[in-house]
Amino acid sequence: MNLPQFFSRHGRNSGQPRARGRRGTQLLPQARLAGPMPWVIAIMIALTTIAAAGALTLNNVANTVRAELAGGVTVQIVEAAPAERDRQARAALAALGALPGVVSAQRVPKEELDRLMEPWLGESLTGDEAIPVPALIDARLNGRATRERVEALRRDLHAVAPAAQVDAQASWLQPVISAVRSMQYLALALILLLIAATTAAVWLAARTALGVNRDTIEVVHHLGGTDSQIAWIFQRSVARDAVLGGIVGLAVGLIAIVALARQFAALDSGMLTGGGLTMLNWLLLALVPLAGVALATLTARLTVLAALRRML
Repeated sequence: MNLPQFFSRHGRNSGQPRARGRRGTQLLPQARLAGPMPWVIAIMIALTTIAAAGALTLNNVANTVRAELAGGVTVQIVEAAPAERDRQARAALAALGALPGVVSAQRVPKEELDRLMEPWLGESLTGDEAIPVPALIDARLNGRATRERVEALRRDLHAVAPAAQVDAQASWLQPVISAVRSMQYLALALILLLIAATTAAVWLAARTALGVNRDTIEVVHHLGGTDSQIAWIFQRSVARDAVLGGIVGLAVGLIAIVALARQFAALDSGMLTGGGLTMLNWLLLALVPLAGVALATLTARLTVLAALRRML
């Protein structure tokens, strides 16, 4: 761009400068999607969108599992004799229905237990003829299944079912919830790394453009051009690249998210049923490219202003 000619036409106090001169040339070469900067930003936005979707999904899974299992209690009747096991299971089920604080209690059908064990033991090893399977009762309390409440429930059931074992469902799934939380923190750390990488890429591009146009910038300063006016040209150029890269990156990220969601939906896992993205989650994902554009623009402006103060 012919900056001396530009400032002679528009003056020192004409506001923000335009990025084009008479011949349409520019201070920063704009190759649109053929240049490296839009592609770099597109890759960063796509990865950030996928990482953010993963963090939101994991957060939904952890919250759903914790809410569903907060008051859940599993009662096992560990008895080898089928008749005695069935008697104690019926007695424990009746006792649970009469205890205060128990919202619901139902026995898990034996057919369902066999179906759950068949992938691990095989069809020939299911059933009492091969391996005695404890009777299971799924109960739900009207509040959190604390250790004190579980111990009190165990004492009440031992009076009618000595072979009963009571466990809070949240306790044996706590390692799974902890692993989910760890993966969520890993996704957040990845997002921070991508933000840092994007900032570094914009900083490097702005510094390179300043070095290439150093002589022209010095002439502009001698003609009365301000640092803010020069920074605006760089800022708008980077903003255009960021907008183009953000649109492409968001599109690629959303396609990857939908493809991954279909793959996980095909697993038909109970834990993943509560991990779907909500409307608020989708709105947050839509803000990722906007945040990327704002970050790139601000980084370019601050980089140029800081470099100009040291340069001249």
